[in-house]
Parts: sequence; C-alpha cells; structure tokens
Amino acid sequence: MDDVDRIIEQWARERPDLETPAMEVFGRIYRISQRMAARQERVHARFGISRGEFDVVATLRRSGEPYQLAPKELAASLMLTSGGMTGRLDRLERAGLVTRSPDPDDRRGLVITLTARGLDVTDQAVAAGLAAQREVFDLLPARTREELPGMLRDFLALLE
Repeated sequence: MDDVDRIIEQWARERPDLETPAMEVFGRIYRISQRMAARQERVHARFGISRGEFDVVATLRRSGEPYQLAPKELAASLMLTSGGMTGRLDRLERAGLVTRSPDPDDRRGLVITLTARGLDVTDQAVAAGLAAQREVFDLLPARTREELPGMLRDFLALLE
C-alpha cells in the first residue's frame, strides 16, 4: 500500500460516489515525476549544474555540431521566458560551459555555443542521469518495461 492508496481509501470513505482510478494514475505519475526530478537534480549537482541548466546544455548538445542556438530557440525548446533563460545562460557562461557571441546572420542577435568543457560536462551528466533512471526502470518487470513507454506515449498524445 502506498500514499496514493491511502488517499484513495480516504476519498472512498468520505465520498464513496467518486470514481478514483484516474486519481490513482495521475497521483502516481506526479509522485514518480517528483521523485525522479529530485534524483536527477542530485546527479546533475555532481557536475556543478542544476537540472534547469542541464536542460540548456543538453538542448545545445542534441542540436548537433556546432552545438549552438539562438537564445530564442533555446527558450522556445525549453518553454522558458527570456528572463528565465537569461539567468540560466548567465550561470552557465560564468561556469565556462557556454559562450555568447554575436549572431553572424543577425546584427541584433546572439548565438549560444556549448564550449569544449560544456560538451564534456554534458556528455558525462547525460550518461549519469540515464544510469540513475535505468536503476529505477530496471526494477520493473520485463513486460512492463516493454509496454510502458508505448502506453505513456499514447497517453501523452491525448493531452497534446
């Protein structure tokens, strides 16, 4: 029995008319997300970055060589405001993980580039983060590991 079961029991006692299977699913998804976010935060801290900063350098890394994007592209990809992006970029630049330079195609724009150190830190952090996720994922039965990704993709598609 987990915390969600206890919540469901309380609702069953107080409001037996409620149908709670969706609450069970979303309550557990939320709790899984929170716990895995905390785990990932601890992993990224070993590399001197926050989870949000990791998202920036990982986005640059995934973009392929030369590992650079405009701040607006980064903000759109990460669903951040320009102010939120600026703070992250300031910290990453001070840490030597990214550089800001004028955009050669737009005099008013900037380009954010992952440095060699940023590339190394990102590659190490993504591998460590995946290992931490795998530790938990591998605890699931084989059939669940096979079926769950597709089920969650279908579920997410309904919301998007």
